[in-house]
Amino acid sequence: MPGSFKRMIGAFLLPAALPLVTIAQDSLLDTAQRAYEKGDYAKVIEILKPAAEKEPGNGEVQLLLTKCFLETKQWDRAVSSGEKAVASNPPSSVYHQWLGDAYGQKANHASMLSAYPLARKTQKEFETAVQLDDKNFDATLDLIEYDCTAPSIVGGGEDKAQALIRRLASQDPAAGHYGAGICKAQKKDYAAADAEFSEALENKLKLVDRLYDIGDYFQQRGQADKLIAVADAGEALAPNDPRGKFYRAVGWILQGQKLPEAAKLLNEYSNEAPARSTYPKPWEVHYWMGKLYEAQKNVSDAKTEYQAALKLEPKYKRAQDALKRLGG
Repeated sequence: MPGSFKRMIGAFLLPAALPLVTIAQDSLLDTAQRAYEKGDYAKVIEILKPAAEKEPGNGEVQLLLTKCFLETKQWDRAVSSGEKAVASNPPSSVYHQWLGDAYGQKANHASMLSAYPLARKTQKEFETAVQLDDKNFDATLDLIEYDCTAPSIVGGGEDKAQALIRRLASQDPAAGHYGAGICKAQKKDYAAADAEFSEALENKLKLVDRLYDIGDYFQQRGQADKLIAVADAGEALAPNDPRGKFYRAVGWILQGQKLPEAAKLLNEYSNEAPARSTYPKPWEVHYWMGKLYEAQKNVSDAKTEYQAALKLEPKYKRAQDALKRLGG
């Protein structure tokens, strides 16, 4: 338990204080967690910084800070907090998984010379997470994705990924199909990836972020019926998650159906969704509003939406191509 030794000493010195400290700490984490859910990462960091300095071995504080530093692209601080979380409780599969994510993100933004050792650390943390808890399917999928995408020089290899996929499929068929889909998509075998991700949906994948990753894939593939299936599954699994509204709207726009309802859903998504790396981005909403206006033969408003998308993300190729096509 994070910080348990320190609290145990306190119990001998100040017996009456322990419940108050625990309650205060729990309240602090609850407040920080609510801010995190809203996407207010700066507030979370502000709330938890004093607690982290006072008790650096509190794993739950360090884990939430790791997540916030990742969201705010503070890679070094994410790694530092992730390492402290792991040090506080080495048997925690989840802590190792998030530290692996922190190493991986730092590797993605490092020079080639620095990226290689960070990539190895990423793999090691994911492997440790899986060894500690083979029911941590998110960690297993992280490791599968690493093995499918990383070159052999940093330990990647499809043979290792396939062994993991087979084991995962025996534990959770839906997650196994998702893992297979990752590797097929990486090899650009899109027909096979389509089939695997469809099977993951049909087998009722229960990992909501992975489910909406399938939504991203089918959005790129322009498969409206699959997007609506993703929205149905996501809303059944996590009714308060706004991402289902986005993918349902995109599905309807691709079908050219229910366009007023699609516009309403996109607006609701914009109002409800936190700024999070696993959520569709604001410029994607503008792009699909542009597509909606095009479907309604409203070229002027379509151009305005594509321009709004590019103002937020100047390198967004879809909006660039759409404006070029419309002569904008």
